Amino acid sequence: MNETLLVRGEAPQNYLLVEGDDDAQVLYHLLMRHKIHEQVTIKKKGGVQELLVTLRTELKGSGERRLGIVIDADADIVVRWQSLRDRLVAFGFNTVPETPYSDGTIIEEDGQPVVGVWLMPDNKVPGMLEDFVSLLVPQDDILWPMAEDFLQRVIAKDRRFPPTQAIKAHLHTWLAWQEEPGKPMGQAITKRYLKAEALHAQQLMAWIHQLFNLEPMIT
Repeated sequence: MNETLLVRGEAPQNYLLVEGDDDAQVLYHLLMRHKIHEQVTIKKKGGVQELLVTLRTELKGSGERRLGIVIDADADIVVRWQSLRDRLVAFGFNTVPETPYSDGTIIEEDGQPVVGVWLMPDNKVPGMLEDFVSLLVPQDDILWPMAEDFLQRVIAKDRRFPPTQAIKAHLHTWLAWQEEPGKPMGQAITKRYLKAEALHAQQLMAWIHQLFNLEPMIT
């Protein structure tokens, strides 16, 4: 099992399960910027399959648990949701919705831990962590469209990555042009290259506040 406890704060029964290190770092730096990083424990897994395989064990943990699951929607959000929904139903959850809620799903049932699900980027469209992070780029940033133009010229000449990975190439090209080039996505939030107060970040944080029954967000 490739599982690492990233953060252990004041509320060790509030858990976020994520696919890997990039997800863990982005979420940690967002939680830190929103001043709730000490109230949530982030566990990173060795990919989505490892997360799904160990989900039953996580749900059976002792005590009053609240468990958040953050995974990529990938190319087919319907298939990804159904695979997770099938497992939760098999584990005894009876009120899992047929489709994910656009503002993040939260399932509360008697005798079960509270479970929340967030499908990157926004619970509505296919995509991945980098699609979400790209939504934190300042809207008036002049380098973002320049990075897109540069990427398209590279693709036209010699594409070396599949189309599904284009957002990664775009985002990391843009990160390479910042004041401290090549910062990882999480650190780019702390450096304020990416906006922790962007709408999509606020929506994710609102879901986390509701899931873990945290104090209201400070605006």
